[in-house]
Amino acid sequence: MSRRFLIAGNWKMNKTPSEGHELASGIGQFVKKDESVEVVVCPTYPALDRVSQAIEGTAVKLGAQNLYPKASGAYTGEISAEMLRAVFVKYVILGHSERREYFAESDDFINDKVKFSLENLLHPILCIGETLEQREAEQTLDVVKKQLLGGLEGVSKADLNNVVIAYEPVWAIGTGKTATPEMAQEVHAFIRKLLTEAYDDNASQKTRILYGGSMKPSNAADLLAQEDIDGGLIGGASLEVNSFCDLVDAARNAG
Repeated sequence: MSRRFLIAGNWKMNKTPSEGHELASGIGQFVKKDESVEVVVCPTYPALDRVSQAIEGTAVKLGAQNLYPKASGAYTGEISAEMLRAVFVKYVILGHSERREYFAESDDFINDKVKFSLENLLHPILCIGETLEQREAEQTLDVVKKQLLGGLEGVSKADLNNVVIAYEPVWAIGTGKTATPEMAQEVHAFIRKLLTEAYDDNASQKTRILYGGSMKPSNAADLLAQEDIDGGLIGGASLEVNSFCDLVDAARNAG
């Protein structure tokens, strides 16, 4: 089954609204109406509106880096699904390793966010992955299974169509280390096997699994050539027009 490549840029805590507008404008000029690869940018909250304006009329879609699983209320510092939809957000990153590490987010809490996102017509990018300590202890597959099944608890097969999985080996994020294509493929294939067991083969084959461990122009082609790698959740390389667009090009060529 052919799955459309997805290249998503996670800007993390970088770029002011004006800087984000400039970056998104450059990406939009490159992507324009291209439909062979789906492209998403995920700026900071203050930049969402300016970036939304910058990509209007292009094929670039807007994503957010998080949300809180309540409609509104006394949740200081948080952001709601309604606020995201108001600026035309389509995707939302959930369960990122930095949220798990710095903000102690549990699988149960991330699962609440996944289900709330789906209820509010947003597409979750559910992040899962192991630390260096867990990899060295040969716990990779156990960690991935726990986080995947925990994050998808109560998600129906129909709703799974709107979920993207991102495998991010934590030890390869911003460290200069990268999993080899074969290492990444092994885990991606395991994730797809888990999805087959939890749902069925058809649902599993439709689900896109992104690689989130420091994909960059120099390694993208080899990673995207793997059978079960359907794109990338991009950190550092998404903060500059040329490097990010090089990754979009790599996905076009891989397709």
